[in-house]
Amino acid sequence: METSAARVIDRSGPGLEMEPETVLPSQFFDRLHVDASLQPEKRLMLAVLEDAVGTFQKYVNVHTRQARRHFAEAEEWFASTEADWPFAFENVCQALGLEAEYIRAGLWRWRDRHPLGESSNVVRFPFRRVNGSRHSVTGRPVGLRRSA
Repeated sequence: METSAARVIDRSGPGLEMEPETVLPSQFFDRLHVDASLQPEKRLMLAVLEDAVGTFQKYVNVHTRQARRHFAEAEEWFASTEADWPFAFENVCQALGLEAEYIRAGLWRWRDRHPLGESSNVVRFPFRRVNGSRHSVTGRPVGLRRSA
């Protein structure tokens, strides 16, 4: 493959003509790598996963009916192997490049080490807050007047 931007073609005649090199879309876009953390869908999937892990850890030892229901929902979501909707645990892991069985096994080990009645530490992951900002400030700050 030639690396120059144009090839010189010798046509029978005194002048040389320049012909642009053809680049296929697959060749052009193959070189572009989009950061997955900047894709809104993947950031949302990561937020869903983070919330589910936090809920699982927060309510593992709580005795109230509502807390047990939250824990059961999170545990059921992690245990599910169905992939029929975009935010199923298996699909979220696949989209984020994570191994679902590995995460599942780690959560079950963590759960077994924290029996009922024992306090647990909730681990929060700062992934989604690393990129971008939640708020952007535009325009004049509130309360300040325009100067003449």
